[in-house]
Amino acid sequence: MQGYKKIMISRDEVIPTAQRMRGEGRQLVMIHGYLDGEGNNVISYDYGVGSCVESYNVVGEVELPSIASLYAAAAEWPERELHELMEITFTGLDTSNRLFLPDSMTDGQGHIIVTPMGELREKNLK
Repeated sequence: MQGYKKIMISRDEVIPTAQRMRGEGRQLVMIHGYLDGEGNNVISYDYGVGSCVESYNVVGEVELPSIASLYAAAAEWPERELHELMEITFTGLDTSNRLFLPDSMTDGQGHIIVTPMGELREKNLK
């Protein structure tokens, strides 16, 4: 079974962490985001470290530096996705074209909000 380690970092630690991981030959597994129970953005950078995934989490930020220059498409696609779906700005990332939503949508329109399954079930039971 694969291990999992969660580590909290600041916005300023994103690039140094990515540089260290890249220098050690660590694979970027995924970048993903969600809202925590208090409504804060959580952006998680997951790296493969041996048989473990180390998840470096940044909380409450709406602007982060892009790591696409270090991890190419492995970082570019999820950063663009988070930009489009959660309005996270990744400094240095080209977001001139959309991945999912029509180009005709203007800023602040059309962002997807995911409803937890429990809430959907509760609404359907009423």
